[in-house]
Amino acid sequence: MKKAFLVLSDGKVFEGYSFGFIGETSGEIVFNTSMTGYQEIITDPSYCGQIVTMTYTQIGNYGINFEDIESDKIWVEGFIVKEYIDFPSNWRSKKTLNDYLNEYKIVGIYGIDTRALVKHIRDKGAQPGIISSIHLDVEYLKEKAKKLKPMEGQNLVDNVTCKEPYIWDEGDWTLEKGYKKVKDDYKYFVVAYDFGIKKNILRLLTEKGVKVKVVPAKTHWKEVLNMNPDGIFLSNGPGDPAAVDYAIENTKNLIGKKPLFGICLGHQILGLAIGCKTYKLKFGHHGGNQPIKDLRTNRVYIAAENHGFAIDPATLPANVYPTHINLNDNTLEGIECPEKKFFSVQFHPESSPGPHDSRYLFDKFIRLMEESK
Repeated sequence: MKKAFLVLSDGKVFEGYSFGFIGETSGEIVFNTSMTGYQEIITDPSYCGQIVTMTYTQIGNYGINFEDIESDKIWVEGFIVKEYIDFPSNWRSKKTLNDYLNEYKIVGIYGIDTRALVKHIRDKGAQPGIISSIHLDVEYLKEKAKKLKPMEGQNLVDNVTCKEPYIWDEGDWTLEKGYKKVKDDYKYFVVAYDFGIKKNILRLLTEKGVKVKVVPAKTHWKEVLNMNPDGIFLSNGPGDPAAVDYAIENTKNLIGKKPLFGICLGHQILGLAIGCKTYKLKFGHHGGNQPIKDLRTNRVYIAAENHGFAIDPATLPANVYPTHINLNDNTLEGIECPEKKFFSVQFHPESSPGPHDSRYLFDKFIRLMEESK
């Protein structure tokens, strides 16, 4: 077992053992409370720029397969677990988590007290840190960690967005057949901005009879309208939403012209486009067990979330309504404007991993497009 260190920017040090790639990495240290789904988590582009800590103790026990991925690579900067399991047991497993991390040169650390780390983050806030299995001089790592940039002000969308537009044709997964290819008999056409889009969002849209064209984050709004879509989707993604100025500007010009649906970063960008302000949460919401209250029905959904910023509800315009809140801290989780035909949510109705409670929102998008035809 090779020794490794995790050092936070405030000087807190954790000693453990290396797994994955032998090296050094840095990023904002966050924690995820999901009990399963580590493969979906590490391939979620929204985690670009972050090192993820899993609060569930045993990670790696069902290995890695080629179906449960949310993008074409691993996006986390590093991975932190309590107990790494190197002997997976699952009929779908094709390789170990250790091999998968090595393949993409992702540095991991295990054997630390993850409960103590999570408590520290909750008390002191999410902050930059370093994992190193090559430089084991703690004082050197402390000095280096002090100089790391905070997440505020970082535009990470440029790192994760697609290079060229493409059509998505993969549907939902079944045990018998895996992911099905959707036939070209769509009822609706949606242009989806890729700010770091997860594959399961696209799968669920195609399952609803939607032809989806995914476009790079900097695609001009006029180009999108020239495609004559029935609706426009604003995806999830990493970093500070206020730093993605071109996305905010494009969204401003699209509001009211076509039905709009945003998730996570797309929700925040939509908020900024209508004049709201966003702010950094102390440690964010990351996990598949977030309680979300629908303010119109008083129904509570359990949802997946992954974000470190939020919209300030006090800055909502008069014609835009709050639709959801997080019951853990009462932060704003959804907005809607019937007049301009847009809505968005902070949480992830597509799950992967997480509950399916809020997938009804995809049906809502379909109804909005139908009413606008």
